[in-house]
Amino acid sequence: MGLLPVPAEVRAILLDIEGTTTPIAFVQETLFPYIRDNVKDYLRAHWEEEECQRDVRLLRKQAEEDSSLDGAVQIPLESGSGEEELEQLIQALVDNVHWQMALDRKTTALKQLQGHMWRAAYATGHIKGELFEDVVPAIRKWREAGMKIYIYSSGSVEAQKLLFGYSTEGDILELFDGHFDTKIGPKVESESYRRIATSIGCATNNILFLTDVPREASAAEEAEAHVAVVTRPGNAGLTDDEKSYYSLISSFSELFLPSST
Repeated sequence: MGLLPVPAEVRAILLDIEGTTTPIAFVQETLFPYIRDNVKDYLRAHWEEEECQRDVRLLRKQAEEDSSLDGAVQIPLESGSGEEELEQLIQALVDNVHWQMALDRKTTALKQLQGHMWRAAYATGHIKGELFEDVVPAIRKWREAGMKIYIYSSGSVEAQKLLFGYSTEGDILELFDGHFDTKIGPKVESESYRRIATSIGCATNNILFLTDVPREASAAEEAEAHVAVVTRPGNAGLTDDEKSYYSLISSFSELFLPSST
């Protein structure tokens, strides 16, 4: 695809994770299956801990809000009547988590539990965050050129920090100047990018956003941020119109920073 010049006014590079810094396969074939396969054992092992109980309360509250949805799994209150009741309650939680994940829900309740489970898995070495090999060298080069580097992902900030803190390249959190998740707003809404610009103290046209999702690129562009769509192995294909409209890169090494930066 050749080199893509970065506009001279760009001062910050905003990065998506899945399909951009990290293979989609890692998320789909490692992170999510870990939750599905281990949620019951995790709840049993951590049930008495306050953090786990907060997760349970949040999941129950979400289940109440979802009660009208087809297939929604309700989570009963605990009356303390014994081991059998506890097993039924944990099974309801497991079923609820599996139902939400099957629908690709992005509720705070689900994301919070996933984040806590992944934290334990990363800390014990069961999981290491995967990165494309061009990512770290490119980010180091951008930083040396004076760029600020930020992450914006639908995964929680905690989950982001775990991925980069326990990565195949070691702890690389020092390479990032900040992290954003959907608490700042949905990635497909232009206002989210305006909020990010305000948060980091620049104009939207001082930002270059790299993502594999054209809808996200469109929202950022509507906010007058610069965008490039990343085409990685395993990413969803682009339409001919998308290919001709967006600037495309297949590697971070294809970004060319002007010498004035």
